[in-house]
Amino acid sequence: MTTALAFHHVDILFHRTNSAGPLAEAMRRLDQGGTREEIARDLGVTVGVADASLDIERGEISVLMGLSGSGKSTLLRAANGLNKVARGEVRIGNGLAHVDIASCDAETLRDLRKTRIAMVFQQFGLLPWRTVRDNVGFGLELRGMAPAIRREVVDEKLELVGLTRWADSYVSELSGGMQQRVGLARAFATDADILLMDEPFSALDPLIRRKLQDELLDLQRRLKKTILFVSHDIDEALKIGNQITIMREGRIVQTGRPDDIVIRPVNDYVSAFVRHMNPLPVLNAGTVMRRLDQAARLDDGRVALDPAGTYGLDPATQQVTRRDGVPVPVERMPADDPATAPIQPGTIYRAPVACSLQTIAILRQRSGLPVLIDDGDTLAGLCDDTDMIGAMIGIPRAALP
Repeated sequence: MTTALAFHHVDILFHRTNSAGPLAEAMRRLDQGGTREEIARDLGVTVGVADASLDIERGEISVLMGLSGSGKSTLLRAANGLNKVARGEVRIGNGLAHVDIASCDAETLRDLRKTRIAMVFQQFGLLPWRTVRDNVGFGLELRGMAPAIRREVVDEKLELVGLTRWADSYVSELSGGMQQRVGLARAFATDADILLMDEPFSALDPLIRRKLQDELLDLQRRLKKTILFVSHDIDEALKIGNQITIMREGRIVQTGRPDDIVIRPVNDYVSAFVRHMNPLPVLNAGTVMRRLDQAARLDDGRVALDPAGTYGLDPATQQVTRRDGVPVPVERMPADDPATAPIQPGTIYRAPVACSLQTIAILRQRSGLPVLIDDGDTLAGLCDDTDMIGAMIGIPRAALP
């Protein structure tokens, strides 16, 4: 994959006079292991972000998470130059070349803000005296786009977010959720490669928030933007993020895929974030399965599919038989929602490695048998209750009784 946005050893510091002396001393203290509190007390310098490195791949949603004051919004705002970087690089990919936001000239930064980077704010950032259409086209207007072309682009984006009917309404006439859609349409209208979204849904009620999360994921499947998204909600982060970064006191604590964060938290701080969330929608079969080459074998060489050895899989023929030699039907999981599709008891089901653990649990519970996991046409592993329980509580199968 291609890196679209990268932070390399970024420090962001704030001082009331921006004096070079205190800022330089603060960086020296950081290098020596000084804490945020010590630097603020001794030098009057606030450490917003310290030594942050993060690569975001093109077409992915990368979520910055943390408590208030952790530095997540501060880091995001360095991606378009709203926060000045004291040290380090913020690089935006441009084909084979990269531009460093932290050191580029003012004209280059203006061009990047107009064409490459768009921002969606928590409080929408809309102009109440303008119509929905005029708000969506505001960036294009600043760019000098001809009115006829601008209208065509705006109407396309309004249709994309389901606001065509309200194009000539004023934003004050819209609900909070609809206003946030206007913000999304405005960002999409710029055709920017990178979207910066600073807690865009946090001011909305839970039902509208979940709906907009679903709509964002649907739009992302079609548009394939690179999105840096700030959130303080772990369920939101795990739902929308391809990559999650946990921050604490200005530093990055852990970065990884959602299942990495859930199953392999690096310390107690990260564990506290995921302790009370439901892991079923996040984990997938490939994460929790037992590989066939690691599964127990029966005396005849077949793979044991259950602890009692009642069911065995012949890896060569991919056939399952009981101990008494009776064949057991093996079927691919239904294309429809397993929660409502007919699942036959006594049938072994095959599911792809990308299948969610929630679906695996449904197949296992309703069929009464373990689930085989395949990678394309090749069987890769299996899941039973012990595999799933171990994944959900973060204890490997080998450590379970």
